[in-house]
Amino acid sequence: MEKLLVLTGMFTCALALSVFAQGSFEEDVFSTSKGDLKITFIGHGTLMIAFDGKIIHVDPVMREAGYGKMPEADIILVTHEHGDHLDTDAIVKIVKDNTRIVYTERCAKEYPGGIVMKNGDRETVGGLDIEAVPAYNILHKRDGGEPYHPKGNGNGYVVTFGDTRVYIAGDTENIPEMKALKDIDIAFLPMNLPYTMTPEMCAEAAKMFMPKVLYPYHYGRTDTSRLVELLDGSGIEVRIRKLQ
Repeated sequence: MEKLLVLTGMFTCALALSVFAQGSFEEDVFSTSKGDLKITFIGHGTLMIAFDGKIIHVDPVMREAGYGKMPEADIILVTHEHGDHLDTDAIVKIVKDNTRIVYTERCAKEYPGGIVMKNGDRETVGGLDIEAVPAYNILHKRDGGEPYHPKGNGNGYVVTFGDTRVYIAGDTENIPEMKALKDIDIAFLPMNLPYTMTPEMCAEAAKMFMPKVLYPYHYGRTDTSRLVELLDGSGIEVRIRKLQ
């Protein structure tokens, strides 16, 4: 009976991966000094990364995917507490006993037990170097005058995979702290109003730290071709994926 249960569990896991593999998600693969880095573009601000035998979910939310059929997480990164980035229903579908969750203090109030990082913190989690960097609005504010994303509430993350550094900006504008980012190979920058950036702001942000590859994400109905036009000749490769 025990063997039957184990086999059943293996079949269920294999079936879930098979169903996931048949989905319509786009994927890009990058070579690093420690093997391939596979990025799956789930939608909006939601990503899945596979590296060195680990699965890293970024801002998993149920509206972007059926997380009951997704691979379980070794690491979950959550940038901030808004519902299109923090979804506890999605998290409970992919956590396992040794899953490490990295997030902000506000996120911890919704789902306790993770690793709280503040802007400027640096941790090694699951063998990966993770830096929490600022993510906030300066210009774009609610009717009452409060920024959509106040300074200090949210994180962007710089994660190092072998010799490859990936910057996941979270919800932010082209803030001056981006000038301090160094050696970014792959960047994800948000680009939709009124919550984050225009294409012009996004291009200005990218020029502050000059990633090799730039993905606009969380872009809603923004015209992504405008960003491509603005960065033409800059040396930054702009890749457009399904990340509305």
